[in-house]
Amino acid sequence: MTVVDTTPPPRLPVRDRTAAAERAWGGLSPMLTRLAAERASGVLVRELGTLYLSEGRVVHAESPLAPGLDTLLTAHGTLTAEAWRDAVSRADERSGAAHLLLAGGHLAEGALQLCHLGALYDAAYFALAPSSTPGRFRYGVAHRLGPVLPVPVAALERETLRRRDLLRRIWPDPRADSAPLARTRTTAAPKLTARQQALLERIDGTRTAAELARELGRQAFHTLADVRRLASAGLVAPRPPEATTGPVATDDGPAATDEGRAATDDGPTTADERPAAAGTGPVVSGAGPPPGITERIACTTDPHITLLKRLRDALEAL
Repeated sequence: MTVVDTTPPPRLPVRDRTAAAERAWGGLSPMLTRLAAERASGVLVRELGTLYLSEGRVVHAESPLAPGLDTLLTAHGTLTAEAWRDAVSRADERSGAAHLLLAGGHLAEGALQLCHLGALYDAAYFALAPSSTPGRFRYGVAHRLGPVLPVPVAALERETLRRRDLLRRIWPDPRADSAPLARTRTTAAPKLTARQQALLERIDGTRTAAELARELGRQAFHTLADVRRLASAGLVAPRPPEATTGPVATDDGPAATDEGRAATDDGPTTADERPAAAGTGPVVSGAGPPPGITERIACTTDPHITLLKRLRDALEAL
């Protein structure tokens, strides 16, 4: 028997799963994905925020719905407001504000990096939200802070999706994210953390979660998570829109207001003072048809009905 030596066949190509996943990733913003691929530098302006890029990576993010890095650093005494303003005013193309703060000994490098990443991911969550207007990119524009820790676009978008899913799992109704918040009564309030209690104490029916986050000096996303936990516990809810009431028109002309009503008994009468027609009750200014069952339930404070409404809203939001 003769043994013939043969050349082994070439190995089959193995696909790089990491690279394939990067190529298959569509991204939250096609423009941002394209800018990352071309390693662009500049600023991307979107409806709810701004992203600064350097060589295709995100180096800074801002949003009107998220406290800035200056707020996070100065709110709790990590940095003085005077030191921040001085660094920003002296920043130029060669030395950004971050470099000046580190060189002046105002901040430790680790503290700056930690706060910077928190502010970047926080603002990017809102900047990458679905928008109704196209984004605009301007090449060559840099932020006065300067580079700290660049973040890859794919990592930023994946973290944004993770945060969206986290909020949805906490409480699927997103109305509490943007509406003014009001407290609600509940029969069995759960035990709250110190952060949640401090947030709950500031809810007065006039401020939104973004305004509360700025007042407390906290990241907006963490505040949204606490708000949704409070909403799932039945402690807060979006403030219902106020009913608009106005003067009541009558057959004789516009309704009289309190200022136009006569102060004496023999003066002109108003709609409140005219005798009611036969077979009818007294006329009340601003009164309309009696509220139906839907309106009465919408304004009720009964804890059982409130619980049922929360369950209904959660099921509808799924």
